[in-house]
Amino acid sequence: MPRPKSKDELILLSNQNFDKLMTYIEELPPEIREAEFHSGTMNRNIRDVLAHLHHWHLMMIRWYNEGMAGQKPQMPAPGFTWKTVPDLNREIWKHYADYDFKKVKDLLFGTFEDLQEIIKNHSNDELFQKKRYKWTGSTSLGAYLISATSSHYDWAQKLIKKGLK
Repeated sequence: MPRPKSKDELILLSNQNFDKLMTYIEELPPEIREAEFHSGTMNRNIRDVLAHLHHWHLMMIRWYNEGMAGQKPQMPAPGFTWKTVPDLNREIWKHYADYDFKKVKDLLFGTFEDLQEIIKNHSNDELFQKKRYKWTGSTSLGAYLISATSSHYDWAQKLIKKGLK
């Protein structure tokens, strides 16, 4: 499915891609699910990838809450710029290094549901009208949500498959 252009498409694709990712992971044998990726990747295993998704969900939720309250969210995170996202991702990786797979998976499911609620609570126009909210700049709320959900889940599955080769 191409990039979502409506609320219904966003709900559908974010759920499809999340389910596809989680089904792929659950169907892996436990020893593969816990295996380390080949060297040269920051995310060293599936748990790391899921922690990354969870943390970016948290950031999206923070941006949304601050932005909708009339504040200007610090994006992507306080102390980081879009140019320093690799440094931010390394900090995320370090933060979750001691979490086990099940805990990270449970956290991810929780923030996935939180983002689905945000999507469901907005009309199509509220999601896809560019420049509707000051905090989203020249883009739409939907574009941010696509990046944090459907596109990110697709990226994660490709990264996991590549890491396990």
